Amino acid sequence: MKKISALIDAFFKGIGRSRVSVIGAMIVTVTFPFLLGLVLIDGIFHIDNPYLGGFIYMVLGPAFMLGLVMVFVGLFFLKGKEEVRLFTLEYLREHFTDETRFNRVRKLIFLGVFLTGVNLFIIALLGYSGYHYLESNAFCGKFCHTVMNPEYTAYQNSPHSRVHCVECHIGSGATWFVKSKISGARQLAAVALNTHPRPIQTPVHGLRPAKETCEECHRPDKFHGDKLFVKNKYLEDEENTLNQTVLLMKIGSAGSGTEQPHGIHWHVAEENVITYKADHKRMVIPEVTLTRADGTQVVYRSEDAAATVEEEGHGTETREMDCVYCHNRPTHIYRSAEQALNEKITDGAIDRKIPYIKRQAMEAITQKYATQEDAEAGIDNHLRNWYRENLPELDQAQLNKSIAGTQEAYAKNVFPEMKIEWDTYVNHIGHGTDFDIGCFRCHDGMHESESGEVISADCDTCHAVLAEDESDPEILQTLRGE
Repeated sequence: MKKISALIDAFFKGIGRSRVSVIGAMIVTVTFPFLLGLVLIDGIFHIDNPYLGGFIYMVLGPAFMLGLVMVFVGLFFLKGKEEVRLFTLEYLREHFTDETRFNRVRKLIFLGVFLTGVNLFIIALLGYSGYHYLESNAFCGKFCHTVMNPEYTAYQNSPHSRVHCVECHIGSGATWFVKSKISGARQLAAVALNTHPRPIQTPVHGLRPAKETCEECHRPDKFHGDKLFVKNKYLEDEENTLNQTVLLMKIGSAGSGTEQPHGIHWHVAEENVITYKADHKRMVIPEVTLTRADGTQVVYRSEDAAATVEEEGHGTETREMDCVYCHNRPTHIYRSAEQALNEKITDGAIDRKIPYIKRQAMEAITQKYATQEDAEAGIDNHLRNWYRENLPELDQAQLNKSIAGTQEAYAKNVFPEMKIEWDTYVNHIGHGTDFDIGCFRCHDGMHESESGEVISADCDTCHAVLAEDESDPEILQTLRGE
């Protein structure tokens, strides 16, 4: 026991003769109990707070490891005192060759192995838990709250809200993990220095290849048949009249289980390899090349598109058509003002029975506000004042509910602090507005081959219009059996 005490005493004396080791030991002593306790709590009960998680894995963890490094660097390299000699390779070699000294060395080895084992356990636990924290949705969406709040809000309001962020942004494999962490370090620095862009730009060039991502869950070759799509639109009249557009979407197939590819997903069939040249934002497509199964090629060119790219002064890149060519915002979906209000009226968050509610809500949410807090107050004031003056007998419970629904429509889609307004981001699904041209980047009737073949702009290519902006369409009555 005396010999063990002497070894421990020599170890701490060695630390005491190096300022670096002393500082490192103080850091380790202070951080160790908190770090171990919090990591165990996170492993057992899971800590949801992203800032506490950040403190554990981005402050305490690195501080603990830095302290260990300082202890051993100071102990072995910054002081050459006799007590430190007890822990050098020369000392161990000397005692291994002397049988009478081996018992003392054995105790020294046990002490070293024990301390190393404890440290390795803490580091392994820290690394495992830290890895999962850095891969969590809370870290991705909440840690840099102001910056990522718009994307996280849109993600939660999307069809992929149960898919973890890392499934699409990182995926499997070490290469993309390393790339993401290098990119993340740059982004963290931008947030800390307040140099990040407003709004956050769509990472057109930075995401993993679409097929590697999307086709982990989806298989376009297994899509079959058509899909009935009903679009609700409420007019800005007194009754908030419901008009409906009914489309039969020709989803089609990329080939599996069918005689040949057809419909919308014909574009990504193995038999039809489509490449295109585009400007750096992939909004203007001057050239499209179709390579058929027999190896023949057809090249479609648009002189107008080529001239536009040239005027912008950007070159073109050549890419193979994939999922994100059309589904460019599969998760971070921002609605237009019209779409947002239509959805809220459809799900009952805004009471359609209130006269002119669509018109007044549209006026309220399309005004300019400096912050979301200002917007919440402005929307409330606009609607209350108008109905107080024009319909003072209106039930206040109805109005309160509709005000809350209108505020939510705004809050989920507009973020003034990040300069995100209605229609800031382009969505290529369909061609709903002049802003979202989507399909018309190619299907504009202006891309022509040398033989005179033109990429069709016929509406029936992708869907059949069964009713358009009709009140109680006959086709829906038939489908309902009325």
